[in-house]
Amino acid sequence: MDARRRTVLTAGAAGAAALATACGSSEGDGGGSEESSAPASGGELTRTSEVPAGGGTIFEDRKIVVTQPSEGEFKAFSAVCTHAGCIVATVGDGTINCACHGSRFSIEDGAVEAGPATRPLPAERITVEGDSIRQA
Repeated sequence: MDARRRTVLTAGAAGAAALATACGSSEGDGGGSEESSAPASGGELTRTSEVPAGGGTIFEDRKIVVTQPSEGEFKAFSAVCTHAGCIVATVGDGTINCACHGSRFSIEDGAVEAGPATRPLPAERITVEGDSIRQA
């Protein structure tokens, strides 16, 4: 009976964490995206040629955005806007853009460029091997 209770509590905590992540805090934006389909976690996320220099690519299904601030430099951030939890919509002109409320974040470090968001996009870990980008 204790084992069953721990399992239920663990599942409940995991569900709550997932819900909190999906909904964000009281700050979040999001909307459509320049999305690409990607395999399940652990597989290749994309190819380096699919991420434009000075821009980025949003993977809505994985809730991640990969940017290339300068030629050959790749960064990744959560695609969940820190304002109201929307998925960011586009990447352009040096920013990751949320269509829900207009927040914009730097492709360099995820910092807030324009609100209403007040917190940066959290960094995500990626590895680049040859022309393959994988979520770490």
